[in-house]
Amino acid sequence: MMKDEEYIKDTKIIEKTELEQEREIIMSIVKAKKELENLNKNFEYAEDELIDYYTYQIKANQSKIDYLVKKAKNKRITLNMLQAIEAKLYDDKAV
Repeated sequence: MMKDEEYIKDTKIIEKTELEQEREIIMSIVKAKKELENLNKNFEYAEDELIDYYTYQIKANQSKIDYLVKKAKNKRITLNMLQAIEAKLYDDKAV
């Protein structure tokens, strides 16, 4: 017979700072844009049933980007911030 034990979660949930939230949104937009580029490339070579698959994926990804851009606008994240992050990511990959 096992004794019932109470488990208490002892990890504290830490709220993200405004800057961390902005970075997360920007990184999500950059990632979604790269995914969209790859989906469009794959769509060009898709055959038969994969055409429907990539069409669905492209539409879903575009909806995600639209949502993230709207969220970024609400937080007043500027295009310059987005471009700076994209440039940094490109430079980091080139090294």
